[in-house]
Amino acid sequence: MRMIDLIIKKRNGRELSKEEIDFMVGGFTAGSIPDYQMSAMMMAILLKGMTDEETVNLTLAMTNSGEKVDLSKVSGITVDKHSTGGVGDKATLVLLPLTASCGLKVAKMSGRGLGHTGGTTDKFECFKGFNMALSAGEFAEAVELRGACLASAYGDVCPADRKMYALRDVTGTVESLPLIASSIVSKKLAGGADAFVFEVMSGSGAFMKNDDEATELARSMVKLGRMAGKKCSAVITNMDQPLGAAVGNSLEMIEALETLKGRGNAETNELIYALGEQMLLIGEIASTKEEAHKKLKEAIDSGAAIEKLKEIVSGQGGDIRGIDDYSYLPTASITEKIESDLSGYVASIKCDDIGNAVRILGGGRLVKEDEVDLSVGVVIHKKVGDRVEKGESLATIYANSKEKLEEAKEIFLSSYSFSDNKTEHQKLLHGIIE
Repeated sequence: MRMIDLIIKKRNGRELSKEEIDFMVGGFTAGSIPDYQMSAMMMAILLKGMTDEETVNLTLAMTNSGEKVDLSKVSGITVDKHSTGGVGDKATLVLLPLTASCGLKVAKMSGRGLGHTGGTTDKFECFKGFNMALSAGEFAEAVELRGACLASAYGDVCPADRKMYALRDVTGTVESLPLIASSIVSKKLAGGADAFVFEVMSGSGAFMKNDDEATELARSMVKLGRMAGKKCSAVITNMDQPLGAAVGNSLEMIEALETLKGRGNAETNELIYALGEQMLLIGEIASTKEEAHKKLKEAIDSGAAIEKLKEIVSGQGGDIRGIDDYSYLPTASITEKIESDLSGYVASIKCDDIGNAVRILGGGRLVKEDEVDLSVGVVIHKKVGDRVEKGESLATIYANSKEKLEEAKEIFLSSYSFSDNKTEHQKLLHGIIE
């Protein structure tokens, strides 16, 4: 079997067999197939696509290219919730303890933020000492003991995906749906959970820029997971403006803590309940959405959810004082109101610009090795459909550098557009694939 023959076969639009895909992925991971041949194959996949059978075989080959986590000794159904990433994406911060306090076993493997989107791993590091560098055995033990665990993605998990992902970035093949879906699902399968709930974001602040693309990706991931023998569902959400009010690691953690204490804003609550219901249903903790909703609300109202967070954080070595006293969380030295230059109704917000403004403040990274300032960010006061008068505050910005603040402020202001006519508030939930 030769890689050149497989490239020509896919270039001509023909289907690759399981044996051919295993040969390709195994050879590339081992180094016997060079980057330039895999680059040519990925371009052929981008142009010609893959069948469902090809995509699931590619996903399984990537999953089997490295270490897999064994959660078979964990009692009950283990669930992992995955987000495709956005601006102000804080749902997992709430859902991890909230669903665990309802009796669900949540096994969450997560990565760090890159570009204008934040990472769950970074946000949990707001609790000083919080340890996510766990072995596979420690991960499984924590899930069984406390009902939930957040761990960094292991170095040996899906090495084929790491190598392919790096090539996609520099070969113009990032947009290939089979490559996107197989990349996400292969890592989820390697994480060992029994079931997955995917949060797929659509809009200017997300990877998928419109509902058609987001729905296609959601359906593809759900189908892939099911073909691999897992229970899956997906929730498609709006990311044409940041979720909730806070953007930035520590600020988002504070908003999540407020939500767990029953003081969350309506938008964040709507998403939390939609995703939480799917997690409890797929984990067989509830049999109807109504029952799931009731369990989630009771966990917040009774204080069980916030107590579960304390158990999780302390169990992984973190300082729980920041849960009740936010001064123990990373705090910026400079705060400033961003005042509007115009009057009118907020017509739109360039969500990715908000994320980039926070990255300029130091709250994001361009490469994975960059250090992140956990304390910086913005808290937004005006969103799409809101009335604004000239001089009124659009947001509060949190910074540790006056120069970075001024640069970020300019980007933030340019992200807003106004209209004389009221724009309808944007719908948050765009669809659920159950």
